[in-house]
Amino acid sequence: MRTLTSIEELDFAAAMPSTVSATVVVQKASDHALLEETLAGDEDAFAELVRRYRNQITSYIYRMTNDYDGAVDLAQETFIRVYRAASRYQTTHAFSTYIYRIATNLAISELRKRKRRRLVSLTGLLSSEAGQEARDFDAPDERPLQDVNLVDSEKRAVVKRAISTLPEKYRAPLVLRDVEGKSYDEIASILCTSEGTVKSRINRARNFLRDKMRNYIQVVP
Repeated sequence: MRTLTSIEELDFAAAMPSTVSATVVVQKASDHALLEETLAGDEDAFAELVRRYRNQITSYIYRMTNDYDGAVDLAQETFIRVYRAASRYQTTHAFSTYIYRIATNLAISELRKRKRRRLVSLTGLLSSEAGQEARDFDAPDERPLQDVNLVDSEKRAVVKRAISTLPEKYRAPLVLRDVEGKSYDEIASILCTSEGTVKSRINRARNFLRDKMRNYIQVVP
């Protein structure tokens, strides 16, 4: 396999091959088989994997980070890492679990980088005149929405904003379950934790979300 620095380098002609028979073969191949073919040097096989997962991985990272352009970049990095580590892939788990784990780690890493940048920018503001050491904190987003009765598009925006305020350890399982529709056992595999922990974190995330939504939406009896 050659070195891959961008998934744009792949020849996506594999998604629209010149012969009908080639189309049938690619479409019927399992994710595992496509990765095996990738290892054998078939870049068209990897292009098919990208085609299958690109939109859902980008969408998932966007839900995690609330930054579409950043999500596109992180999705590309996800596929690059899959490609470079193809020889280390273990078939004991579904490929979807494997790629979502990589995407999750990248998204959480990005969220933590943002947090550190925000804390650094706030440190100077927290220095007291008496010379006390600066304290770091997370500034809460308590901005109210002006509309009482929100249309569907506005409600979706509110939910997205509320999700973006959740700590990453609660955000990831919530998005995987309620947005991506993953099973508890698959989420546990993606996050490398137990099903019990996953269920507990999802429950807490939903409770956090309800509390956040109360600040955003006035319930009309």
